[in-house]
Amino acid sequence: MSSLQERPSAVGMTFEQMLERVRYEGAYPTRARAEESLRAVLAALGRQITGDERVELAARLPHQAARLFTAEIPATENLTGWGFVKDLASRTGGTPATTRWDAGTVLRVVAQLAGEDLLSRILTRLPAGYALLFGCAELVQAA
Repeated sequence: MSSLQERPSAVGMTFEQMLERVRYEGAYPTRARAEESLRAVLAALGRQITGDERVELAARLPHQAARLFTAEIPATENLTGWGFVKDLASRTGGTPATTRWDAGTVLRVVAQLAGEDLLSRILTRLPAGYALLFGCAELVQAA
């Protein structure tokens, strides 16, 4: 691998380390399966996050992960968390259940890299349903 691909993120994680964390936390049987999930979820997330949060998150991801995340043009309409999972499932050919697992596994690792402040701002800008995907409780006001 070139040194460019191995440049650590702002929090010191390389793409290889991120991939291994996804593989471990997602209990994927192979590295290739973990990488498939990582690539698909980062691309899908790149279609949902805009503005300063997009730039800051990209800066905190390992270089190769940031390229996957920023390669996608943001969508004109944000999907809910469930819509995100359904859209990702239709793009990857997965079932909603396995896609939910993939999304949650990758986004929990992304949340660790983002940090509490940035993650909070990201969740504020996204529609309902993403907090659980990132491994956070989603608090809602009673109607």
